[in-house]
Amino acid sequence: MLVRRPDLSVVIPAYNEEMRLPPSLLRIREFLDAQGRSYEVVVADDGSRDRTAELVRDAAASWPELSLEQLPENRGKGAAVQHGMLRARGVHRLFTDADLSTPIAELPKLQEALRRGAHVAIGSRALKDSEVQVHQPLHRELMGKTYNRLLRAMVLPDLHDTQCGFKLFTAAAAETCFARLECPGFGFDAEVLLHARNLGLGIAEVGVVWRNVTGTSVNSLPDSWRMLAELWQLRRMRVFPRPVAERT
Repeated sequence: MLVRRPDLSVVIPAYNEEMRLPPSLLRIREFLDAQGRSYEVVVADDGSRDRTAELVRDAAASWPELSLEQLPENRGKGAAVQHGMLRARGVHRLFTDADLSTPIAELPKLQEALRRGAHVAIGSRALKDSEVQVHQPLHRELMGKTYNRLLRAMVLPDLHDTQCGFKLFTAAAAETCFARLECPGFGFDAEVLLHARNLGLGIAEVGVVWRNVTGTSVNSLPDSWRMLAELWQLRRMRVFPRPVAERT
């Protein structure tokens, strides 16, 4: 029997998110149920040590569209998103942060970009129509802006904000770009977009509402060094892209 694909998959990477994830799941369910289209929500648990997985299972008992995918150990946000996106079944596939720093109500903006022909639509905090309602602490905001400037200079010059955790893909774009992901950490956003660019896929950058939510798992100093190392890895990928045949 042929099982119909849902119209939309929402993938949520989670690591020790027992506090922030449950209210986000409620908001996502309310929004998607009101849209009246078929969907699934996939929580990709990145080896959490708290009650994240238990809480998702409890919610799934009364919410058939919700499922849990578990990594056996903590491997990084990129690995969790990759795991979830490749196991999702939706015609369109969104990944969003567990804290909903970009509200799920911003989804129609990205859906409209795909309707206009883009293969990938990314939420952005850096465009004229973006709205940053709550800023990050100054040191984190400066770290992010510095990384973006370096990334634009070295890898993706035409994109203003690659790190916003709110991105929508067609199924084909998600499967192609995530299948070859090498960066398991925070550099995965840029790597996926670089694969899309190398493949000639259309990327639309869309201004969204964004608000900082406390409780981030980013460890500024170690993660900044890790992101710089991944930046050089991305530069190598841009200069020496794999042949298309290797990415199918």
